[in-house]
Amino acid sequence: MPLFVLFPALPHNSRIKKLKTTRVARAPSPAKAGAQPTDLRLGRIIRLLMEHATVVVSGTKIAEEISTNRSEVWRLIQQLRGLGVDVAGHPATGYRLKAVPDLLLPEVLGPMLRGTIFNAHLHHFYKIGSTNTAAMSAAAEGAPEGAVFLAEEQTAGRGRGAHSWQSARSTGIYCSVVLRPALPPSDVLVLSLAAGLAVKVAIEQVNAQARIDLKWPNDVLIAGKKVCGILTEMNAEATRVRYVVVGIGVNVNQANFSREIEGQATSLLLATGSEWSRVELTTALLKSLDREYRLLVELKDARQSILRRFTENSSWVRGKQVRIEENGGRLEGTTEGLDDRGFLQVRTPQGLQTILSGTVREK
Repeated sequence: MPLFVLFPALPHNSRIKKLKTTRVARAPSPAKAGAQPTDLRLGRIIRLLMEHATVVVSGTKIAEEISTNRSEVWRLIQQLRGLGVDVAGHPATGYRLKAVPDLLLPEVLGPMLRGTIFNAHLHHFYKIGSTNTAAMSAAAEGAPEGAVFLAEEQTAGRGRGAHSWQSARSTGIYCSVVLRPALPPSDVLVLSLAAGLAVKVAIEQVNAQARIDLKWPNDVLIAGKKVCGILTEMNAEATRVRYVVVGIGVNVNQANFSREIEGQATSLLLATGSEWSRVELTTALLKSLDREYRLLVELKDARQSILRRFTENSSWVRGKQVRIEENGGRLEGTTEGLDDRGFLQVRTPQGLQTILSGTVREK
């Protein structure tokens, strides 16, 4: 029987030469995810306008490039404007981008991800239920390793259990990737820890002002507040993984949060005082994740390297007084590192306990 494992995730919040088009419209069963993929022509129009940023591009030229007519170009331009893209002009004079849109489109990300496993199968949605749900469905139907599912907005973003994830439109990175590692199921927790390291490296690469802390097993913090959550799901047999979906949600340019989580969540904007390019950060994130993943599957000692680096970059793994909550139960103690599998060790009055899952809170 297939084994489905859901690792704990955030309960809430605490993305030239002419490009060969990525055919995101052929993503497996997008309707199951509650949305249709973005019309490829929108991204192609943006890419064309970016390539001719200093001139006005006629509707006729755009129509020729995307194999349609001028009236359809006008309709698509209006659709882009409705999505917040600042396009100047009209059918009689042509069109020009007034500002480069910070949209996570395959036509924009693809060229910057060449050389990684993530550049060939980028799937973008303006609105979707959950990128993880879409990725899991696609993986079950044969989506290749490296398939990436990105959304501007999620209407049913998922955290652990029945918890939701706030996913405001075009302010965060909502990203899920399909991986097919030749690993036993016991190593998937280490993959989740590696994803946390990848997030930390990417954020600090874009802006070193952001001081990132890692909380076992899947939270990324700034000044004690959640800025990112990682949701790892897999389908596996007893001895081998069929596929893994790693979902990463990053709070990037949110200026505020709902009242129930505002004291626990933050964004990169709030933490640094300046807006971030989601395109730049998503590119850095996927490149960083590509490096971590390749190390894990190709090097024999990668597991120990990941555990050591996670421990070095986390204030939670050693010497933190914590409370663990899981299925109505509670355990308290002081953290004493990770075991060889990546599980958290906690010293309690009853002795050393191995934490397999649960919500970790500071005592």
